[in-house]
Amino acid sequence: MVFLDIQAVTKYERGNTVLHPLHFTMQEGERVAIAGETGSGKSTLLKLIAGLLQPNEGQVYFEGMRVLGPDEQLLPGHPKIAYLSQHFELRNNYKVHEIIAMTNQLDPASAQQVFDVCRISHLLMRRTDELSGGEKQRIALAKQLTSVPKLLLLDEPFSNLDRVHKELIRQVIDDICNTLKVTCLLVSHDATDLLSWADRILIMQDGQLVQQGTPKQLYHHPVNEYVAALMGEYNLINTKTHEVFLQMLGEGVRGKRALIRPEQLAISVSKPTHPHYVEGVVQKVKFFGAYYSIEVIIDGFVLKVSTTAFLFNVGDIVFVTVPTSPV
Repeated sequence: MVFLDIQAVTKYERGNTVLHPLHFTMQEGERVAIAGETGSGKSTLLKLIAGLLQPNEGQVYFEGMRVLGPDEQLLPGHPKIAYLSQHFELRNNYKVHEIIAMTNQLDPASAQQVFDVCRISHLLMRRTDELSGGEKQRIALAKQLTSVPKLLLLDEPFSNLDRVHKELIRQVIDDICNTLKVTCLLVSHDATDLLSWADRILIMQDGQLVQQGTPKQLYHHPVNEYVAALMGEYNLINTKTHEVFLQMLGEGVRGKRALIRPEQLAISVSKPTHPHYVEGVVQKVKFFGAYYSIEVIIDGFVLKVSTTAFLFNVGDIVFVTVPTSPV
């Protein structure tokens, strides 16, 4: 039996199509993420899966049972699907343990495991007005988990978090999947947050599913420039207008647009011994901690190259190649 089955779900709002007919399936234990720019329809899709919105067409099935929307039952959704909005709220003037007790269906030992996974055990006696934003998020997450869901839907769990708290919530989500064995489906506008987590990523644009696949597939073989940009820095080279790149990329891309990631290139101040290179001038050098981003002007085109070497300055003449082995 299919764990989650989205069958041609469609949503209209004020005469506009917010979500075009969309179909995909998900297996239990699979880590699936939905990415796309703001307004792409990803959060609408998540709410339709949760049963919080009524689809105009199509159906959502969870473990063979249709998920009912607000037009069909007073408490919409499925009892084993939990949803955490990016705009979650906690009641004021309550202690954390009181908030959680309102929905807790777990025995004390299992509840303590959820508290440990969400890193909130030390917060149980705090009042909600004494918490940081990251702490509130983890408590809201624990509250959802005490209802014993089998599928957890997370809408933009990494937004509005600093680097430290983003890494912490990433660890919490990992433990929810690995330790609690809850299947997670999450949404993010930044696909780079998903590369190391997801088994499969669905890319949304203007209410349509434009590509899906493993992180590696989407990163190295995006179907268009929109997907390429979501997945990280890239160079899109038109060999019809910049033929100089043919000696580096090969005749197979003549007259085409070739996409190459900055880290797939090598840069040197010494002319290579082989003939397959392009020559240019360094325009910018940006330091990003683990690497430098070098912008090189070649034949009127700005080429981005990533390197760990601190060897380059603005104005340097450099040579860029595609290594025969991965960079």
